[in-house]
Amino acid sequence: MNFAGSFAVEPSSSPVSAEERGRMLEDPGFGRVFTDHMATLRYSEGQGWHGAAITARRPIAMQTTSSVLHYAQEIFEGLKAYRRPGGGAALFRPRDNARRLQSSARRMAMPELPEELFLDSVRALVRTERDWIPDGPEGALYLRPFMFASESFLGVRPAGEYLYAVVASAVGAYFKGDAPAVTLWVTRDYVRAAPGGTGAAKCGGNYAASLVAQAEAIRNGCDQVVFLDAIERRWVEELGGMNIFFVFDDGTILTPPLGGTILPGITRDSLLQLARDRGLNVVEEPYSIDQWRADAQSGRLSEAFACGTAAVVTPIGAVKSADGGFTIGGQAAGPLTSRLRTALVEIQRGDAPDPHGWIEQVC
Repeated sequence: MNFAGSFAVEPSSSPVSAEERGRMLEDPGFGRVFTDHMATLRYSEGQGWHGAAITARRPIAMQTTSSVLHYAQEIFEGLKAYRRPGGGAALFRPRDNARRLQSSARRMAMPELPEELFLDSVRALVRTERDWIPDGPEGALYLRPFMFASESFLGVRPAGEYLYAVVASAVGAYFKGDAPAVTLWVTRDYVRAAPGGTGAAKCGGNYAASLVAQAEAIRNGCDQVVFLDAIERRWVEELGGMNIFFVFDDGTILTPPLGGTILPGITRDSLLQLARDRGLNVVEEPYSIDQWRADAQSGRLSEAFACGTAAVVTPIGAVKSADGGFTIGGQAAGPLTSRLRTALVEIQRGDAPDPHGWIEQVC
């Protein structure tokens, strides 16, 4: 046994062979190819955080009365490790993920994982699984830290015991297909979050609530759903799992303000910074669905894109709803969308300088 930071490393006794791993990495898709190991850490009242380990990835044993199954105390994160030009691997803004996990924990009445324990967990797992990072322009190791209430009881109160774990998945591009841009469905019947709710927390319930609307989008021939605000059903908020940006013909970039109902995306924040670095006019203010339609039809809106850790930056080409649809620009990645995506990806992959200290080399 050896140690990586706070985590004891117990290598798997039956890892995937190098030959089989190579076959799996040829076309990993997204979220289907998992590595040999995982990180785990437990919390209990009175003892605090304990038992940090990197072990073989295996099923989690839990009681049928575990609190998470009945009261949904659960949060998670998503970040990537990238292969570096000179070898090794690096993480992108991992401290921001650690802090967002803490924010989600506060909202869900869960104990906050100390920042350094979060960082130790993802660093140790990346060092153990560096050979699982696929080659190619879209290849990365996607890390999924998650935490849930593991105490066995029935009763509506915060649990006293929790399990934190991190699993890793070798990934390629998030969206498959030849379409140059995605098509969105505007749902009028469902909302993702309301003021005072959990919209700013990265918890599974937010995504579960979006699935019926996502199914509606697919039935209508769309790739993703876009949600409006819960009060007026007028203001654009975000997609089922991504933030959204609008680009106008004068070079202005607009994205809806956070305000508690929108997840504070780390990719979103990075793109805002990169746009400001380039002297672009960036605004965070409400934008209505009616204005979106009018601006797209008049040509004032030249581009739109969605962003997130999984998909990075994805052009939006068309929007559909029960009221009819409209297209945006050339229904492909516009020049500003492409420039911002390239700037972000080049920093993530070590092909451009990192002026903001976002990259952490871990091995």
